[in-house]
Amino acid sequence: MSSDRAKLLSSALKRLTKRPTTIMEVCGTHTVSIFRQGLRSLFPEDLKLISGPGCPVCVTPQGEIDGAVELATRKNVVMATYGDMMRVPGSNGTLGELRGSGSDVRVVLSAMETLRMAEEMPHKEIVFLAVGFETTAPATAALMIEARKRKLENLSVLCLHKRVPPALEVLSKADGNRVDGFLLPGHVAVILGHEPFKFIPEKHGIACTVAGFEADEIMLALVDLLEQIGENRPSLTSRYEKAVRPEGNVKAVDLMDRVFDTSTSAWRGIGPIDASGMSIKEEYSLWDGSRKFDVAVRNVPEPKGCRCGEILSGTITPKECPLFGTGCTPVNPIGPCMVSSEGTCSAWYRYGRKGDLKWES
Repeated sequence: MSSDRAKLLSSALKRLTKRPTTIMEVCGTHTVSIFRQGLRSLFPEDLKLISGPGCPVCVTPQGEIDGAVELATRKNVVMATYGDMMRVPGSNGTLGELRGSGSDVRVVLSAMETLRMAEEMPHKEIVFLAVGFETTAPATAALMIEARKRKLENLSVLCLHKRVPPALEVLSKADGNRVDGFLLPGHVAVILGHEPFKFIPEKHGIACTVAGFEADEIMLALVDLLEQIGENRPSLTSRYEKAVRPEGNVKAVDLMDRVFDTSTSAWRGIGPIDASGMSIKEEYSLWDGSRKFDVAVRNVPEPKGCRCGEILSGTITPKECPLFGTGCTPVNPIGPCMVSSEGTCSAWYRYGRKGDLKWES
C-alpha cells in the first residue's frame, strides 16, 4: 500500500468513525497482520479493534489438550500434528515435553505426511492430531478418505476440528455484546463462501466484511464496515474477491461432508457450542482415534490466573490479563494465546507491548 493510499484510507476511517466503534477481527492472521503492518497507527482513536476466537490452537479447551497429551504417552503410539500444538500447555505438560522424555511425537507440515508414516511403520499406531477450522479440515478429510482407500488401519485421526459460523452466532447474541462489526476470516470464507455468514447481518443486525490480509485489503474492509455502521444498513460485503468466491470451494466442502458430521464442541472461553464441532462419520469409525483409543475428554479448568477465555471472546484485551508479559511470555506461556503464532497474546507481546508500530510505506 502506497503512502498516498494509506493517507486516503486513514482519512476515510477518521471521517466515517462518528462514535466509539468496536470491530472484532475474527481471524488470528488478521490480528497479526494489523499489528505487523502498523495499521493501528492509521486508525482514529474512537475505532477499537478486538480479537476474536480465530486461532484454532487457542480455542482448543484444556480437556482436549489433556486427552491428546495422554494419548501420546501410550505404548506404540506415534502422534503427528502441526507445529503450534507442540508447545500448548496441558495440565501435565506439552507434547513437546513428552517428545523430550521419549514419547514419539512428530511435527508434520501436511496431514498427508502421516500416510507415508503409516506405511513405513506398520507395527505402530499413527495418530494425526487434527486441529483447525474449515481451512484445515478438508485436508484431514482427504487423509481419511485415502487411508480408507489404502486400508491403512494403523492410521487414525484425533479430530478436534471446529466450525466458525456457530461460534459467531454465539458471540452475536451474547448478553452485553459490544461488537459493532465483524472483520470476517478470509481463509475460512475461501472454503465456505458467503452464505454461512449472512445470518449475522440478517438475524443480528451486525455489519460484516470478508477481508484479505494485505494492508489495503484490511483498510478497505474497515471502510466498508464503518460505512455500514454509519448508515445503519448492516450487510455482508467482501474485500477479498481475489480469493473468495461467493459459493466457496465446493470440492473442499464436499470432502468435509463426506467424512464429518456436525456435533456439539467445547470452545475455550466460550463453552459448548451446538453444531460447532466436526465428528467423524460412522463409516470412518475405524480411523477415528477418539473411538479407537477411547480418549477421555474431561472438563478441566483454565490454568490459575489465565484469562485466555475472556481474550478469545473479546471481553478483555491481553494487557488486562495480570499474567501478560510477567508470568506469561512466549518463552514461558501459561495459556495457548501466548503460544500460537496467531495467538492474540503472542501478537500483542511481539508487536504491541511497547506501543503500536507506525505505518511505513
